[in-house]
Amino acid sequence: MGNDEPGASTAETDGKSDDGAVGGTDDGSAGGIDYAARAADVLGFSRWWQIAAAAGMMAAVSPYQYVWSSISPSLSEGLDIALPALGAVFSFYVVFQSLSQFPAGKWRDSRGPGALTFLAAVLAGGGYIGLAYATSLWQLYLLYSLGAVGVGIVYTVAVNTAVKWFPDRTGLTTGVGTMAFAAGSALVVPYVRANATVAAYSDVLRNIGIGILVVTLVGSFLLRDPPSDWLDRGDDEDDGDDEGLAASIRGRNYSTREMLSTWQFWLLYAMFIAMASADLLVIANVVRFAENFGLAALIATLSATLLPVAAGVSRLILGEATDRFDRKRVMAGSFLLAGLFRIGLVAAGEAGNGAVFVAFVLGAMFFSSPLYVFFPSMLADYYGAANSSGNYAVLYTAKVGGGVFSGVVAGYLVASTGWNATFVLGGALAVAAGLATFVLRPPSGSGLESTEPAAAD
Repeated sequence: MGNDEPGASTAETDGKSDDGAVGGTDDGSAGGIDYAARAADVLGFSRWWQIAAAAGMMAAVSPYQYVWSSISPSLSEGLDIALPALGAVFSFYVVFQSLSQFPAGKWRDSRGPGALTFLAAVLAGGGYIGLAYATSLWQLYLLYSLGAVGVGIVYTVAVNTAVKWFPDRTGLTTGVGTMAFAAGSALVVPYVRANATVAAYSDVLRNIGIGILVVTLVGSFLLRDPPSDWLDRGDDEDDGDDEGLAASIRGRNYSTREMLSTWQFWLLYAMFIAMASADLLVIANVVRFAENFGLAALIATLSATLLPVAAGVSRLILGEATDRFDRKRVMAGSFLLAGLFRIGLVAAGEAGNGAVFVAFVLGAMFFSSPLYVFFPSMLADYYGAANSSGNYAVLYTAKVGGGVFSGVVAGYLVASTGWNATFVLGGALAVAAGLATFVLRPPSGSGLESTEPAAAD
């Protein structure tokens, strides 16, 4: 019963990094607690099914973010709406997907995921189904915004399901969920591209909506949260030494208000804005950036096609790395390399070397995309797992800042200073976030501060 961790090699559990990350073993035990066995006692089955359900839901709702660019031209033509007007639809999506996570997270932390994910299924599935019958621009705005709320609910529930059930493998399991969100639409895009015509787009939207509805409903019935006492240790386990415990359960659980009173949170928030800006800058503009250098159309196509693959794979690999090695050092190295690869993109483009350009796009995304794994894991380390959904939802609002930079600000910078300076700035933001990681210290009361020099809150 204790061995529900497939494919994981044995890792040492008696060491602890300076930020509190503790490596788990392949049987899910660390610090005297067999997490896997306790989860199986509570659930009646392997806790990995919780991750499978969360990942399935993330993949199901991913078309809202990754399929829009493929379906919007047909919507524009079919409804006789100018493409610039449709651009606001995606802006509404980013805002509502990000801001809906805080109330959803607070609800989930206090009442569990069941009713919340049922609502998400109705909103996300119904939004896409409704798009098939929309006849005006305001209906598109409304339906995509309601669907975005459903996506936001699914996102915060899925990420924090990993935090709550896998205190010993937070990096890997959040990586699985966020990888599904990045790569899940890869199964849908070919279908959309083959049928995204004025005559067929209604059927495409309706079928995608039904798929979202069904998968998310199934997930809503499977997901559940662990009881608050599921990791309480018995007398035989309580030796007064918490250093072997996973960081997210070692110290006290901070409320959102308590978290907001610490300087560590605001540094993490600034780092998130910087990394989201650098990440989204490449995602939103890589094709036009390649065309700016006169590179072959094949180079732009390869860059755009392989980009989500690198993003998805990296979340698994570097997520697992943060569980087995020093979390802060992995995070810092990843951000620094992300910045250097972005700066290198400029040099590759200036040299007209298409192969190097594609390689640097993959490197840039490989090292920046795991920001969606690093930050929830770090937040759980510092502020506990009990309120992780609401707490991470507050941090996730920083993505709005990244969206503004990669869209409005980047557009202004390109017009005034050019593409090269804009991408160099994106690289500099990532480098700054990497350097800022070395300033981070656990807040007092986290249970981790004894392993680092104390820092005042």
